Amino acid sequence: MKKNQVDIITMGCSKNLVDSELLMKQFEANGFKCTHDPKHSQGEIVVINTCGFISDAKEESIQTILEFAKAKSEGRLNRLYVMGCLSQRYKDDLEREIPEVDKFYGKFDYKQLLHDLGKAEVPSCAGKRHLTTPRHYAYLKISEGCDRSCAYCAIPIITGRHKSRPKSEILDEVRDLVAQGVKEFQVIAQELTYYGVDIDGRRHLAELIDEMAEIQGVRWIRLHYAYPNQFPMDLLEVMRRHPNVCKYIDIAFQHISNHMLDRMHRHVSKAETMRLIEQIREAVPGICIRTTLMVGFPGETEEDFQELLEFVRWARFERMGAFAYSAEDDTFSGIHYEDDVPPEVKEQRLGKLMALQQDISTEYTASLVGKTLKVIIDRREGDYYVGRSEFSSPDVDPEVLIPAGARRLRVGCFYDALITDSDEFDLYGIID
Repeated sequence: MKKNQVDIITMGCSKNLVDSELLMKQFEANGFKCTHDPKHSQGEIVVINTCGFISDAKEESIQTILEFAKAKSEGRLNRLYVMGCLSQRYKDDLEREIPEVDKFYGKFDYKQLLHDLGKAEVPSCAGKRHLTTPRHYAYLKISEGCDRSCAYCAIPIITGRHKSRPKSEILDEVRDLVAQGVKEFQVIAQELTYYGVDIDGRRHLAELIDEMAEIQGVRWIRLHYAYPNQFPMDLLEVMRRHPNVCKYIDIAFQHISNHMLDRMHRHVSKAETMRLIEQIREAVPGICIRTTLMVGFPGETEEDFQELLEFVRWARFERMGAFAYSAEDDTFSGIHYEDDVPPEVKEQRLGKLMALQQDISTEYTASLVGKTLKVIIDRREGDYYVGRSEFSSPDVDPEVLIPAGARRLRVGCFYDALITDSDEFDLYGIID
């Protein structure tokens, strides 16, 4: 056990990761050494930043807390703290069930931990982060919370209403990160396209990205977690005009049948959804669309599911994830709908949907063979350098594997790679 070392464990999404990075910077300003997601915890203090989005994530967070609670009981660490979405939502229950934890914090009061350790927040480090990503890319959180009321979603219950960060604050952070060597920005929020509405009633995402793209040193900007209802179409013009705004949009559609969209409270129709996809592809030729879909929502019929399969065949998403519905506490569907689709049917539908998407993805990656793509090198693994094109986000999308023997490449640098082969997951390329 290393004195004055804090091990921070981050569960869940990249938005949680940003919170962990902010806390790490403050710990270090107070004289602590921090490690993030260590393989073997050695610190005298452990902080677990939890996820509470869906049942699998909650279970993983609870198991992690129990693992470290046992370590504390065995004397392998001195203090254990828990923060994040799970403890924001279930703080009283967790305090009662896992008394080994010294204190639980929510999603917004976690900096109180510094004061509870007899330290104070260092003003000069306010808003600054200890990046846990490779130094050439970072996640950029532009807002917190969500004003949507999707029937299945617990995010508004956890995070509260949408709150946009001031544009000047975001742009200052971008300049600061560029000065540290960051070249690529993954712009994230619970609901990206709502940015600015809480400030003056208008959507300002296009304006923000336009100004961000003008900052010298910003090489790539990639957009995550858009919403199809009232999508800001002026964003597409910004994407088309700026070569450093990646032709990539992550937009969750969830379903396509009007029956399901209505029951899910998505406030968008099938016709509107399909027209939006057509408009996106028309405005930004070659764009990569990533989406998320759900199967097994209460009331989903076989006809609804077949309609979803047909939609995926039509849309041919370059990237797609999917999950089976699970009822979440205090959500509209959890309260008012019977979870009437049997688990085995959910799994069968999920398997069919993902098998279809795998075929589409394999065809898409094969279509890139023979093309030259700009790639950024993330790391070296064995005999390959591992990079990504503008069409791939870190950790979730296919990568470009480049043989390491031909020439030495620098991590964090851009190269033009000729794509020579593909498989169902990745691309293979060479650099002259």
